[in-house]
This record gives sequence, structure tokens and C-alpha cells, in this order.
Amino acid sequence: MGSGKSTIGSAIAKMLNREFQDSDHYIEERTGVDIARIFDIEGEQGFRDREAAALQELLSRDNNVIATGGGSVMSKTNQSLLRSHGFIIFLDTSVNQQLHRLRRDKKRPLLQTENPRERLEELLKSRRPIYLDLADLAVKTDRRQARRLASDIINQLPESLR
Repeated sequence: MGSGKSTIGSAIAKMLNREFQDSDHYIEERTGVDIARIFDIEGEQGFRDREAAALQELLSRDNNVIATGGGSVMSKTNQSLLRSHGFIIFLDTSVNQQLHRLRRDKKRPLLQTENPRERLEELLKSRRPIYLDLADLAVKTDRRQARRLASDIINQLPESLR
């Protein structure tokens, strides 16, 4: 959340002449409602079920750059899907940077709390080890321009993916 997945993923896709898909946007397009509404109606588990189905659909396509939801890696099934169908890039972002990027965003269900910093720290503590374990490439994103970061990532990709 707030790591730059959509911005950087979109830039990478353009540079590689590939289609870009954001799994959250894909879910919203398919359901006709935003993520916050899905959380309200179905709860987090309902959203996670939709997220897993969307991920499976998106990974079945070739030549895509996909930005997954930040929590999608918490599912063992999703972890297996990602490992077997993609090159995984972890955009490693500090909580301070996340707070800066998300300071005006009121649509994130998991941040609708009295203490967003605490919530982000909890999420990072539980998710970061999984991100690092899954990642084929981990990149620090703090204070870096998206276009330059996308170019640097492309330069680190295996030749077969460029």
C-alpha cells in the first residue's frame, strides 16, 4: 500500500510494450464497486477471495505487468501462483514514505483507523518477510522517481523478460 506498485508497474509495462493490470482495479471493474464497498459488504475475507480469483485470471495471461494488492501475498495459494507464473518484484517502501504518499487517500479500508502509522507498521511487520521470501528482485523506492526506478528495474530483469 503506497509503495508505488501502480505507478511503477504502469511505467515498466509501457517501457516493455506490455499490458499493465492492477489487480485492485481489475476487481473493481469486474464487480462494479470499489474495494472499500467490497470490504463493507463482504468483509476482508470476501475481498481476499475475489483477489485470489482475479490474480489467477491475470496470471493466466501472457506478457503482462501486474500490480497485486499488498495483502495478496498472505495467502499460500497466491504465493504458489505468483512463484509459478511470474517474476516478482518487491517495492520496499518505508512507513514514512507510505504515509506521505497516502496522506490524502481516504479509500483504503485497512487505513480507516485512528492510527494509520501503527497499522502500516503492523502490516509491514507481518508482510515484509513474505515479500522478501517471494521476491526475485527487491528494490528500495523511497525518494526515487517512478520513471527512473522503472528503468532501473528493467535493467535488472533477466534478458528473457526485457
